[in-house]
Amino acid sequence: MKKIFILSAVVFLAACGGKKDPKTELADLKKQQADINAKITALQATVGADSVKSTDVSVAVLKAGTFTNYVQIQGKIDAQDNVMAFAQVPGTITAINVKPGDHVSKGQVLVQLDASVLKQNIAAAQTKADLSKVVYQRQKNLWDQKIGTEVAFLTAKATMEGDQKQVDVLRQQADQYRIISPITGTVDQMDLKLGQSISAANSIRIVNADNLKVKADVPESYGSQINTGDVVKVLVPDAPDSLNAKLSFAAKVIDPTSRSFAVEVKLPQRKGIRPNMTAILKIVNYQNSKAISIPVKAIQKSEAGDYVYVAVNGIAKRTNVKAGATYGGITEILSGLKEGDQLVTDGASDIEDGSKIKIVKSGN
Repeated sequence: MKKIFILSAVVFLAACGGKKDPKTELADLKKQQADINAKITALQATVGADSVKSTDVSVAVLKAGTFTNYVQIQGKIDAQDNVMAFAQVPGTITAINVKPGDHVSKGQVLVQLDASVLKQNIAAAQTKADLSKVVYQRQKNLWDQKIGTEVAFLTAKATMEGDQKQVDVLRQQADQYRIISPITGTVDQMDLKLGQSISAANSIRIVNADNLKVKADVPESYGSQINTGDVVKVLVPDAPDSLNAKLSFAAKVIDPTSRSFAVEVKLPQRKGIRPNMTAILKIVNYQNSKAISIPVKAIQKSEAGDYVYVAVNGIAKRTNVKAGATYGGITEILSGLKEGDQLVTDGASDIEDGSKIKIVKSGN
């Protein structure tokens, strides 16, 4: 009825304006009718939109930042200097100079074995060597005065040198009757008793706990991504402790049995960290310093691909995106979003493209 009334008014006004060519007049009237119908449609859409209930959503204003992807591997803390000290010959313990927990220096005698017979042999050999040296000195004095024969002089010299070498050999053998610390560190394990007969199977563990490292095995699939010098975050659950470091070693050869390669991270001196503790290595294998990253929960999937909703003037706009790597619930977006976009993070499942929305929470 409203359309008929408006059209009638237009016709009446046109009639009052004087006579026109019928064709021209008809064309003008149709144009006016089309303009009026368009205005009516727009007003009806506005009135109808005002009556549609909006959906409450939360949005995040997107900013470019650093996206980091990690390879997470479990490893074990070990001492860089973790050695077993033992006697090179069997014997009976005559002296124990240290106990577990003692700090020792490199070359320090830890345990003495019975070498009494060998000591007697050394004393006898030393006496003989001393006599040979006196004989040599006398022969040399005579030879310097051109007295005696050259053969006698050379024989005395050879005898003296041979006897001294024999003493040196016996002293080296005597050293084998001692357990000596090969490094500076702490006695960590020792189960020896005075008077006990021991062999090379009985040893003392010496650990330098000031120089620790983490050892781990990385699957061969990451062989092209991980190298010596890569940044790594070390987590020690039982300490608890964490620190940033770099890979000090990454093996070039793949173990044929485990299909993995070894990596190591040197650790600074730190309280509470002990050898054989479990450590988690988070090795950086990809980083983008200018990435648009969003929560993975904001991404929805369809047959056409991944998409998200962006808030534009109170309306939800469906936007197709190309996702990259995902770590820790955050996904890198390669295309489809830009800085400043208002990404719908909560409430996206209750809306569709073109839905009216109300932003109840906004963040970064």
